[in-house]
Amino acid sequence: MRWAALAMLLAPLAALAQDTPNDYLRQFDADGDGRIAVQEYVDYLATGFRAMDTNGDGILDASELPPGPRHMPRTLAAFQADLRAQFHRSDRNHDGFLSARELAQPPG
Repeated sequence: MRWAALAMLLAPLAALAQDTPNDYLRQFDADGDGRIAVQEYVDYLATGFRAMDTNGDGILDASELPPGPRHMPRTLAAFQADLRAQFHRSDRNHDGFLSARELAQPPG
């Protein structure tokens, strides 16, 4: 995504600078199994999108984005697809889950 709003959408990642990788993993780990499944990753990171989507239509349009360059509307589905691709790039051992270590590294 090439938007200035990317920082807001991925704001949960900023917490990584303050937490240990295991602390950060627990924020994503909805089922408490000690690893992050793709849906947990998408659900957690999509919270920023949903918070910005003030009218709840699943689309971020210009009125819901911070001032700046003109942005094309972005759907929640497209954003989630990008998150899934990012998850798979981060899953370095290709086991279908992210460990604390994989979560702490930038996507490959």
